[in-house]
Amino acid sequence: MTEAVFRETAAQPRTQAVPLSHLSLELGHLYMEDFEAGPRRLREHFAQVRPWAEAARAAAAVRTGGRRPRISTCFLIDDYFTRFSSPAELVPLLLAEAERAGLAVDYLARESGCAVTGKVPVAEAVAGRLVEEPPPGSYGGRPPAAQTGWLANGERSPVARAPQAMKSAAAWEPPRQTAARRHSVFLDVELWSEDADGRRTWSCPFLAAVWQLGRLGLLRTEGEPLFVPHPDTPAVLPDDWDDLPPLLRLNARADPFAAYRTCSVLPSRFLPVEHAVRVILDQTEVDRGALEQVAERSAREKVTVPDSVADRVSYVFYAGP
Repeated sequence: MTEAVFRETAAQPRTQAVPLSHLSLELGHLYMEDFEAGPRRLREHFAQVRPWAEAARAAAAVRTGGRRPRISTCFLIDDYFTRFSSPAELVPLLLAEAERAGLAVDYLARESGCAVTGKVPVAEAVAGRLVEEPPPGSYGGRPPAAQTGWLANGERSPVARAPQAMKSAAAWEPPRQTAARRHSVFLDVELWSEDADGRRTWSCPFLAAVWQLGRLGLLRTEGEPLFVPHPDTPAVLPDDWDDLPPLLRLNARADPFAAYRTCSVLPSRFLPVEHAVRVILDQTEVDRGALEQVAERSAREKVTVPDSVADRVSYVFYAGP
């Protein structure tokens, strides 16, 4: 005898899928001081980016076995830590200099959207998914990252304490990377800071980690995808950054924003930040439904996607000002 099992639909949250490219190619992630330096700085940047962007495209074609890879390009503007000028002034300048170098920007994003998108506190939601890797031999002596705002890739040096009577002081010990190869490269990442009133400012590495998760199509809230591109470029760009959508599609014929893999072409000064991004991604519990959808789709397309989310992210760092 077969028994029917009834479940409420609401008790089974559905993870909505997102369209995926093979590669999300980031053509820049510059700060306001770069824009303040004028068109020449942007010209230098895109001139450096172009050959590496072409190499990333060629590598994507190899991974798809010669089939035309779906590749979308994006550019991230820092409007979170500083505000300079306006979208009406900067966006046309950015697009003109990219075009001068023979590059096209498909999607434009604001870094503040990595903190809050619409009414969704994205960064806070990702912070709630941090799962710290306990170093071997540790006994939970250090406060969790959710409390301190610091995340490490190993065991910190113990804090020196004054010895008790009749006892000698503990010897100094070096920090240790959890997955070290012979020698440690220990990193301790500040995720946020707080002011006297408890208002939180997210760090650049943490927002960059959120940005990578968005580009990989792995951000969800109650099953709904985040970082959904606004479909139309405003006829008149606004004067205030808050009036510009967090993610804007500039090219109506662009391949999907999210992708199986990402590649970012950045100035070398971003290398420490992106090292921190990997530490964060390695210790973030990503939405399981989103991961399963990517795995199922990549299997159907016969596209190899690394199991590790951090290994889906790649970079080119160029030496520059």
